[in-house]
Amino acid sequence: MAKDIAIILNNGSVQSSVVTAMAAQKYRPVMLYVDTVGNVTSRAKQAYDMQVAHFKPYREHTVGMPFMTVLDARPSAAPPPADPRLSAPLGPQLSQLLPLIAAAGIYAIHYQAAAVYLGLRVGPHTDELAQATEYVQIWNELIQQPCAHSDIELVTPILDLEPWQVVDVGFQVGTPFERTWSCFDENADSCWACSRCRAREAAFQQAGKPDPLRASHPTRK
Repeated sequence: MAKDIAIILNNGSVQSSVVTAMAAQKYRPVMLYVDTVGNVTSRAKQAYDMQVAHFKPYREHTVGMPFMTVLDARPSAAPPPADPRLSAPLGPQLSQLLPLIAAAGIYAIHYQAAAVYLGLRVGPHTDELAQATEYVQIWNELIQQPCAHSDIELVTPILDLEPWQVVDVGFQVGTPFERTWSCFDENADSCWACSRCRAREAAFQQAGKPDPLRASHPTRK
């Protein structure tokens, strides 16, 4: 096994960039972008490419999974709870990560990697964290068996963090936040009005840190 190599799932987001920076401190990274929308020119892919230029990984790969878009368009088998104070079940959301985990496992076999890094975050809430932790344990077992390496590890280092804590850790490990993308829009500049942009802005404000992307992508007129 190549003890110094890790496969890192990266979709151009803040979370995956932070996790990539964390993994790069310990391993030679092999970055893996899963294209679920069939668009290699998307803003997310552009952000990923900029991160590749920043991290200079040992290798990087793009894997097309356009069927994921079709699945996302179907009605959820488990509708959200009627009470808005309750969170939606994590099961359906976590199940959608299975193809990504499988792809990472294949590359882990090829490179004989020591670890697979995933930027999954559910926060510190007891029920959600317990459920996600159980899934991660199962995924670890699924990866270890076909890889024939009992010591390979699926690492989810930001699983229990709040969004602002992810930002704080990101600054500690030198994350290139200006090379990440959060907006729903595909425009050159972030809209800073959609739910993703607002959540990003709130995370940086709560962390007491400036967002480098905001400086380079001001509010659109």
